[in-house]
Amino acid sequence: MKEYDLKKLRNLLFMGSSGAGKTTLAEQIFYLTHTTTRLGKIDEGNTVMDFDAEEISKGMSLNLSLGFVNHKDHKINIIDTPGNPEFIGEVIAAIPAVENAVVVANATGGFEVGMELAVEQLDHKRVGKVIVVNRMDNEHADFLKTLDSIRENSSLNPTPIHIPIGKEGAFEGVVDIIRQKALRPSGESDIPADMQSAVEEARMNLMEAVAETDEELLNAFLENMELNDAQLIGGLKKAVANGDICPAFVCSAHTGVGVLAFLDAVTQYLPSPEDANPLQVLENNNPKEMVVKADGELLGYVFKLYADPNMGDYAYLRIFSGTLKTGTEFYIPEKDAKDKAGNMYYMLGKTRNDTQEIRAGEIGALVKLKYAKALNSVTSVGSKLSLPLPELPTPTYWQMIRAAQQSDEEKIGQSLQRVIAEDPTIRYELNPETHENVISGMGEQQLQLVLKKLKNRYKVDAIMKDPRIPYKETIMGSAESQYRHKKQSGGRGQYGEVYFRIKPTERGEGFQFINAIVGGVIPSNFIPAIEKGLVETMEKGIIAGYQVVDVSVEVYYGSYHDVDSSEMAFKIASSMALKEGFKKCKPILLEPIHDLVIIVPSEYMGDVMGDISTRRGRIMGMEQRGKKQYLNAQMPVAEIYQYFPALKSFTQGRGRFTQKFSHYEKVPDEIAAKVIAAWQDSEA
Repeated sequence: MKEYDLKKLRNLLFMGSSGAGKTTLAEQIFYLTHTTTRLGKIDEGNTVMDFDAEEISKGMSLNLSLGFVNHKDHKINIIDTPGNPEFIGEVIAAIPAVENAVVVANATGGFEVGMELAVEQLDHKRVGKVIVVNRMDNEHADFLKTLDSIRENSSLNPTPIHIPIGKEGAFEGVVDIIRQKALRPSGESDIPADMQSAVEEARMNLMEAVAETDEELLNAFLENMELNDAQLIGGLKKAVANGDICPAFVCSAHTGVGVLAFLDAVTQYLPSPEDANPLQVLENNNPKEMVVKADGELLGYVFKLYADPNMGDYAYLRIFSGTLKTGTEFYIPEKDAKDKAGNMYYMLGKTRNDTQEIRAGEIGALVKLKYAKALNSVTSVGSKLSLPLPELPTPTYWQMIRAAQQSDEEKIGQSLQRVIAEDPTIRYELNPETHENVISGMGEQQLQLVLKKLKNRYKVDAIMKDPRIPYKETIMGSAESQYRHKKQSGGRGQYGEVYFRIKPTERGEGFQFINAIVGGVIPSNFIPAIEKGLVETMEKGIIAGYQVVDVSVEVYYGSYHDVDSSEMAFKIASSMALKEGFKKCKPILLEPIHDLVIIVPSEYMGDVMGDISTRRGRIMGMEQRGKKQYLNAQMPVAEIYQYFPALKSFTQGRGRFTQKFSHYEKVPDEIAAKVIAAWQDSEA
């Protein structure tokens, strides 16, 4: 495969709402550049980028995918990402891999939910931000209105580079305001007479915007009241790389109008890896900047794992500096492990294009790596470099998961690990308090996809349901208790007697065991058995089957038998004495409370605040940022488990939240009574 200089490479990330046409735009690009011989269509299930069985079935992107084209002596790498907000982790992980994030907007949809979330991911990111207004051939399509909506609702200020010729059914081409040419599928021509003034105004606005980003260009502009093409294009590339200008283009991915013009503009006006800012890296975990060089020290980034049941795991990676060759051993600082590059490819959807090396500026794939996972750095062995990790959102939806068939219990663990490795926002862990395997992520659709992948790829049927709440049991009062375990049924008997003082400790102090035995009324060799009996009983729970915490037990008296006493006898006596005494000490249930930051548009504040109170939540404070309200709240986990679907409903999909554990506190009596009764019924 042809080698390209850094200046001849462009790396694009397509992002935006579901239905904006990201995948269709990619397919049209592949077709118009003769990368493919037919135009893939989503409704026919034959697109290059949506090749996974679940994507074909649903008719939408569910996974990040890669493609590339050769166009006018440039190689353009394209990363296509899902628009569904539940798969936002794919977008977040991929942003560091590109110089240009292309937000595809629907010319008829306004500022849609998926676009809103995508644009927010670009805030404070050192990446070029580009708008492509798609579906310009649709009824009610409006280029300028779409740009105004983006300006009004986000931090982006799109500046047109292309403006449309006609709209809806009459959309026939675009005008490049830098080259001042009309670009139609039939070819290049002069600007239509009725667009001259609009083009002049747009060109002047662009020159002013570019000039304001650079003092030297500003002086030139003020002196001549214009910039020449070299100044304009050079300044534009630099401004885009710095995030100072957000260029806007327009097309119809369905008809192809404006698509090749956009691709030409990518090569002419968008920054290459050589034009990009110095890379933000860590050296010995200390931040520094690194200038990207083709012959520099090896540094790469794995941004996606795709589990192919036949080929193994593909690791999609971007090489920033140096070259990674087949057979090369490399280092993964996040794992403190070495891996070895085997077969490597440039990917076009699921089609593999063999290569022996992946050079600086390129995006490719490795297979069957032992240790490298998504969000890992790739460096030379002995290097002190690594990359700062993107920050992923915390889970907002939880389910217990287990194999439907007991025979699959061993198989499900390994299969599940491979599936969830594809999406770094999915977590999977054993809850030590409820002894359930809990899977969590960004929403129901994301986790349902896990079930389908398990079944289709690994032939494992799994079941999900709401997880148990990890309540804890404790006491509010003190009491004394005594129990004598005595059993005689032929042969050696069992005997052990203990006297306890039971009282609560401060919240969070845990279990305290006090040995106050004097005079040898219980021999010292039986004391550990007494403590073990207490610990085992507290782990199983007493009133509702949940772990007992924050309790002090003092053993102060007892008796034993020279022949019949044993460790087991004292364990049983200890357990029974605790159970009887615990019920005298005003037992209560504790529930986990989490801190939430709930982010909602201001117009939904009333409904959201009212709903929080019905969920036993407390609003701790709020802050307005732009058109969004950030509510700090606390809410019981029992309510959080089902909060995300409700929040989406209240806010038309625009609300979201982050959460983290805060503390445990007492469960209201009426709720505790139901939990205790349910456990007692299950034990009956």
